Amino acid sequence: MRPRVVLGVSGASGAALALDCARVLTGQGAEVELVLSTMAERTLALEVGPGAVDALTALAARVHAVTDLGASIASGSYPVSGMIVAPCSMRSLSAIAHGLDDTLLTRAASVQLKERRPLILLAREAPLTLAHLRNMTAATEMGAVVMPPVPAFYLRPETTAQIIAQIAARAVDLLHLAAPAARAWDPSEGNAP
Repeated sequence: MRPRVVLGVSGASGAALALDCARVLTGQGAEVELVLSTMAERTLALEVGPGAVDALTALAARVHAVTDLGASIASGSYPVSGMIVAPCSMRSLSAIAHGLDDTLLTRAASVQLKERRPLILLAREAPLTLAHLRNMTAATEMGAVVMPPVPAFYLRPETTAQIIAQIAARAVDLLHLAAPAARAWDPSEGNAP
């Protein structure tokens, strides 16, 4: 059976991360269970282009409405290998950190935590308030991995696309589905970590 991964997309800036996560996941043979917030659709169109939502949904095995709290991914009995929220808004982070399962995105994240499955949150905000930091701590204490989408400058990326691809690959690598997809630091290349 192919691994299934839930990909949640919130309305935070960084929508291109969702597309690259989906590409890496499908490239590793995973089935993508996609759930987009209402603002995610708007941000994808604004930041990536008018065809971005269609491109993302085309990569998914299944697309779930964010309002469908009865969807398969809302239950711990539905086997998945984990979940990535890319990007993860501070609103979604707060809801996840406090167990507010008011949308399918936040409910699916809560399911990963209660089932002790990997939950990777590409938290997207700067600068951070104390509330953001406390929510990150709470989510981490429950088992989530908070991974702000920080560029790997030591790899000397030349384009924004390279930065996004590396971050997405690192996020997928944290699920341990296949051999690492992200480019690793190599001291022989003269780069410093």
